[in-house]
Amino acid sequence: MESFAEHYGALYQTINRCMPGVDMTRIDQAVEFAREKHKEQKRKDGSPYIIHPLAVAELVAEMGLDVDAILGALLHDCIEDTDASFEEISRLFGKTTAELVEGVTKLTRANFSSSEEQQMENLRKMFMAMSKDIRVVLIKIADRLHNMRTMQYQTPEKQISKCRETMDIYAPLAHRLGMQKIKWELEDISLRYLDPEAYEAIMSYLRAHKEQDEAFMHTIQDRITQRLSAMGIHNSTYGRIKHVYSIYRKMDLQNKNMDELYDIYAFRVIVDSIPNCYNVLGHVHDLFNLVPGRFKDYISTPKPNMYQSLHTTVIGNQGIPFEVQIRTWQMHETAEYGIAAHWKYKQGVGQGNEKDFEWVRRLLESQQDTDAEDYVSSLKIDMFDDEVFVFTPKGKIVSLPAGSTPIDFAYAIHSGVGNALVGAKVNNRICNIDQPLENGDICEIITSKAAKGPSRDWLNICKSNQARTKIKQWFKKEKREENVLHGKASFEAEMRRLMLPLSALTDAELEEQLLRKLSFDNWEDMYAAIGYGGLTASKAVGRIRDDINRATKQPVDKAVNPLRIVPDDNRVNRHSVNGVIVEDIESCMIKFSKCCTPVPGDPIVGFITKGFGVSVHRADCGNTVHRNNPQQAARWVRVRWASQDEQPFETTLELDCITRDGLLLDVATAMTAARVRVKELFGKDLPGGKSIFTVRFEVRNVSELEAVRNRLMNIRDVIGSRRGHN
Repeated sequence: MESFAEHYGALYQTINRCMPGVDMTRIDQAVEFAREKHKEQKRKDGSPYIIHPLAVAELVAEMGLDVDAILGALLHDCIEDTDASFEEISRLFGKTTAELVEGVTKLTRANFSSSEEQQMENLRKMFMAMSKDIRVVLIKIADRLHNMRTMQYQTPEKQISKCRETMDIYAPLAHRLGMQKIKWELEDISLRYLDPEAYEAIMSYLRAHKEQDEAFMHTIQDRITQRLSAMGIHNSTYGRIKHVYSIYRKMDLQNKNMDELYDIYAFRVIVDSIPNCYNVLGHVHDLFNLVPGRFKDYISTPKPNMYQSLHTTVIGNQGIPFEVQIRTWQMHETAEYGIAAHWKYKQGVGQGNEKDFEWVRRLLESQQDTDAEDYVSSLKIDMFDDEVFVFTPKGKIVSLPAGSTPIDFAYAIHSGVGNALVGAKVNNRICNIDQPLENGDICEIITSKAAKGPSRDWLNICKSNQARTKIKQWFKKEKREENVLHGKASFEAEMRRLMLPLSALTDAELEEQLLRKLSFDNWEDMYAAIGYGGLTASKAVGRIRDDINRATKQPVDKAVNPLRIVPDDNRVNRHSVNGVIVEDIESCMIKFSKCCTPVPGDPIVGFITKGFGVSVHRADCGNTVHRNNPQQAARWVRVRWASQDEQPFETTLELDCITRDGLLLDVATAMTAARVRVKELFGKDLPGGKSIFTVRFEVRNVSELEAVRNRLMNIRDVIGSRRGHN
């Protein structure tokens, strides 16, 4: 069991190493205060609770933060878990320390695993805390890291939920703040509990090949060191195996096993100056063969989290590729501890400068007029994904999410530029506005005063949440009448698809109840919200569906299909065929009906065919009306989706449209953006200026199908959709 003396000694040594000469008086007072407040509390392993604040304070000291941050770390659980108050901490240790403790307390109460609305609110609190004082979030990350290090004492359920939250929120946040060392540790510990078999397999492989790997790295390290020393370049060079989660991701993305992976070695060369970084790069390329297209200069073009290094991938005499990262000592400390190290060099305290937090401001702004689920989803793109660095014609660097287009670039410059966009040039050549931008591209936006503003289709093309939010704001402000018409058509089409009576919307007694459920004052405001993209038609109808069913006494899902059984996790698992389990039949051939193309998540029923096993239909398929026929009743059986790895299923959507040029291309673009495999796409014109498009594609479940449907319904002049036939 860990002791107080052991952890206090470690904290004392870390502070002396990272902050030599600091007065320990206030720190000792905070240690005694926290020890007294937590004296009746124990950790899960039975050790005194004070060990946790001491460990968190040690991590904060390693980051190079100031005394107030260390005090905040020592006291971070006092308001939450003891009778200590903000006023008491403020009086004894200062207002700044008290505000840090209060900020961490608010973040501790945030539940990032709750509903999308609550999650968005909690993320907003985190970003607000970051914009006011980044030390609050740095203390919280240190708190999470120590809790992850002691995760073995938690229940299996707690381990899974905390590790998922860490992978979704804290590891990406550490990455965005440039704290690579902490990010790697959070990811590796999370993987250990989320996929223990894969984690152990990778660790076993690394242990078995340890001598071989060390010999290879020692050889490469010696070659680099000898060359640089001979050239008089003072350096520190060492090699490492990439961390476990990084290897795990490579195996998953490349569909390879460990023996087939080669690029798992990385070498780091640390020198005294930026000119020497480029000198070292020349020597590395002279010693080893360059892998084309794998050189990145993050010194001249730093990442938004202030990360700087030269990256190059080369191949040695053994034919094994490896990465070499070249940086200065200051860059190295920034890479390890991110924004904390950056401030240490700037001697900044608390706020940082405005540029450091521009991305935080953008994330706060993007919550306006945005559906919670869309925000949480797109946040992971804006905040957590890789970036591309694009130049304006005047040489200014603009950072965008990977896969961004000239539309994203235009709105990153200014909303006025985006709204007036009529074309774009990339590297001085005219290009399509949906062309993905790449690192180093020079992008020029062509604007016109006669531009009519953005197209709704841009919402499906742009990658950044910033661009999507500004486009929605334009439609909200400029096109209310069009929004209302478009939203009304989408909403009523969804009502008809679910066979809900439109008359319910004008029922005097029911109308107020439905609008209250939707959080709107009137139907026109709701239609406008759907029209500009702030709300999807499927979500709006989903919120009031049960209310309408109850009021009009229509059957809800469970009543529509009397044969449907709610899966019971405690039942004996039956053998599944093609992802479907047939109740009361141990094994039989399964085929999916082509009349309704069911996908996982749809309510389904089964029909015993003659010679072809069980045919699976959607419960609302027109052919299931025959199950009430006494002569066929015995042939209808209960079926359910099995709990297993998802596989693709074919389905079909039919779109009702207003005829216009370019509509087929817009549908194809939306399907490409949805990242689903399209098997067939065609359309035909109907009398009266109408068209019908049919698209056959693969999805893994009904949620993915609805996401595709929502994308298609957001296309201008698409006014309705329904499940079709193959």
